[in-house]
Amino acid sequence: MIRLVAGVILFNLLSVSIPSVYGRNLVSHALKLPSEVTEFMDGNSENDDKLGTRWAVLIAGSNGYMNYRHQADVCHAYQILRKGGLKDENIIVFMYDDIASSEDNPRPGVIINNPRGDDVYKGVPKDYTGPNITINNFFAVLLGNKTALTGGSGKVVNSGPHDHIFVYYADHGGPGILGMPTGPFIFADDLIDVLKKKHASGTYKSLVFYLESCESGSIFEGLLPKGLNIYATTAANAVENSYGTYCPDDSPPLPPEYNTCLGDLYSVAWMEDSEIHNLRNETLEQQYNLVKNRTADKNYEEGSHVQQYGDLGLDKEHLFLYMGTNPGNDNSSFREENTLPSFSTPVNQRDADLLHLWHKFSKAPEGSPRKLAAQKQFIDAVSHRMHIDHSIKLIGKFLFGIEEGPKVLKAVRPAGQPLVDDWDCLKMMVRTFETHCGSLSQYGMKHMRSLANICNAGIKEQQMAEASAQACVRIPSNPWSSLQNGFSA
Repeated sequence: MIRLVAGVILFNLLSVSIPSVYGRNLVSHALKLPSEVTEFMDGNSENDDKLGTRWAVLIAGSNGYMNYRHQADVCHAYQILRKGGLKDENIIVFMYDDIASSEDNPRPGVIINNPRGDDVYKGVPKDYTGPNITINNFFAVLLGNKTALTGGSGKVVNSGPHDHIFVYYADHGGPGILGMPTGPFIFADDLIDVLKKKHASGTYKSLVFYLESCESGSIFEGLLPKGLNIYATTAANAVENSYGTYCPDDSPPLPPEYNTCLGDLYSVAWMEDSEIHNLRNETLEQQYNLVKNRTADKNYEEGSHVQQYGDLGLDKEHLFLYMGTNPGNDNSSFREENTLPSFSTPVNQRDADLLHLWHKFSKAPEGSPRKLAAQKQFIDAVSHRMHIDHSIKLIGKFLFGIEEGPKVLKAVRPAGQPLVDDWDCLKMMVRTFETHCGSLSQYGMKHMRSLANICNAGIKEQQMAEASAQACVRIPSNPWSSLQNGFSA
């Protein structure tokens, strides 16, 4: 009764003194329910969500069954957002879409993100698939620029100044880069430039970016300025790997027909947390802490250190503003400690493909064409890794000497500094290396810091070309060859 009286008093005051805000009648906004009047008086920021729209961009930056987990993560994220109340017209999905129909998939047409999980593939919009997953299309979607699109559904983030945007990306990465299934890598400086342009356009109120990849902290470290109303969390810091989970040999065990990781540690942590809470009551900060603790659990040796960047003050906002909330969780109460189980045996993202190929080989019948094909795939992958590792080390020795070369390549800049001073130089070094030695591929992303350090040391293009030519007498002919796939930069 007291709240109702307070609402009537507030109505009388507002009807005299404040006619409108943002072009809407503030009185009608404040007097929907007595409880909402109380929220308005308390300054609850969630009330502002009624003035805007939630948008989401979900990106799986890989392809191939060995990378099953990335598309599974994105499909799962879509299901959470739909249950939270977001509309398909406001959710834009990038995924290669080759997993559900893969001959390796033991459940055709089904994708799961948990050993006991439901199908997360059903109903997922196929906005940008296959060769339409490009940097150009991703940036055009973020900026709301339909004229810059090439292929796909044509959906873009057509947001306004009161809208909230959620971006979730899952894939391989390396220092300063993120993978894409076709075309060049996403370089950190280009992504930050697009985020700055989005802010300058005045077409959002706040933006949250969840990033799953190895060395994902390097995408924002020393690059994402404050004042853009952007809050970002990453699966790992700037110098470490991220991890897959629900993998073969894990506990609880996968269904026996699966031989690939079903999800990623950080990604599964934030999504499983979102599924059990009323997101009207859980803040970004609270989820960050829960995910950080579960991702780097002390019960196992492996794990990464979740980070946060940008305008950290936004972490006081509720997840509801970006993800909505499942009505089925309305009665759930938030707990500061994790109630979800620890992950048992995380797998280094860069080794998840080898784990898949080994299980594929070991499960195939002896002497079968399938076993021979799996054996060749495994040997090719290991040979490619050895070639990339050896080539980078040799180039370092040619440029800096046998003693200094390894030290220069492995050097890590102090926290707060970006990976490289001259991003154009880094891209040039990537192209020069790949011209002589072949594609870095998703595995070779780990060496991006070495190439950045070559730039930071003042090495010129001609010097790099000569060292690369000496280190690599030919470009290997394999599925990762730059002769087939083009350059990574």
